[in-house]
Amino acid sequence: MQLLRNVNIDFIGNRKIGAVISAALIIIGITFLILRGGPNYGIDFKGGATIRLQFEKPFEVGQIREALSVVELGNSEIKKIGTENEVLIRIEQRQDIGDVSEMATAQLAESLSDNPFELREKDTVGPRIGAELRRAAIWAVLAALGLILIYVSWRFQFKFAVGAVIALFHDVIITLGVFALLNLEISLAVVAAFLTIVGYSLNDTIVVFDRIRENMKIMRRENFEKLVNTSINQTLSRTVLTSLTTLIVVLILFFFGGEVIHNFSFALLIGVIIGTYSSIFVASPFVVEWQLRQQKEKVRN
Repeated sequence: MQLLRNVNIDFIGNRKIGAVISAALIIIGITFLILRGGPNYGIDFKGGATIRLQFEKPFEVGQIREALSVVELGNSEIKKIGTENEVLIRIEQRQDIGDVSEMATAQLAESLSDNPFELREKDTVGPRIGAELRRAAIWAVLAALGLILIYVSWRFQFKFAVGAVIALFHDVIITLGVFALLNLEISLAVVAAFLTIVGYSLNDTIVVFDRIRENMKIMRRENFEKLVNTSINQTLSRTVLTSLTTLIVVLILFFFGGEVIHNFSFALLIGVIIGTYSSIFVASPFVVEWQLRQQKEKVRN
């Protein structure tokens, strides 16, 4: 099935516009990361507890926050889940308090004695474990990018590998910037979303690169810029179809998946859009610029 037939959009001719857009998004994202004092790490990385409770009767978030304020836990993140009187409470660990989850549930049982609840889920992470998880998450992303650089260098050429890794780095930085802009929490699930974005974006980029490599044999006498532009247009139908079908699934997760995976699905939503964009306006134009510089150096020598 081909959604777009015989298209001839000058992507490479407009690569400078794409570069300006990418640079602006990255600068905005980094600026907000600096202003926020870094990513807004969640309980997984800072240490603390997550508890999920189901009350017998309807309740208001204000009631829970007021009850937790008695034990100085009123700044906890409190979210209603669905329509079954369930609540998700995220509490940051404090050094002057023991088990925050035990303290929170005991206080809620006392303050809301007329509305009994059942503890459905409890997850506790110590500050030291949180710091280790944070380092592991950063190394996981860097290791993925490093292995991709090696693989694409072996599969194609080094300039293609560098272009692919720059595009992936571009995708992760922009997605992280959006999270900083909206002050959204970075959890282990979001890190998993980042790695998923890396895989999705790379897959899209490899399809374009593979077509470029095929056309380098067929269109040997053709200008390299035109060759790359033709390759992008030839794979555009496949790119759009893949992105649209993926977006449909991610949108369903975002709107109907519930609060627990809201940030995860939002990261995927941004990543799919940026990943599709980067394979066309970042990875391929980088290869073109590299090739043009090589040609200029040959002429000088």
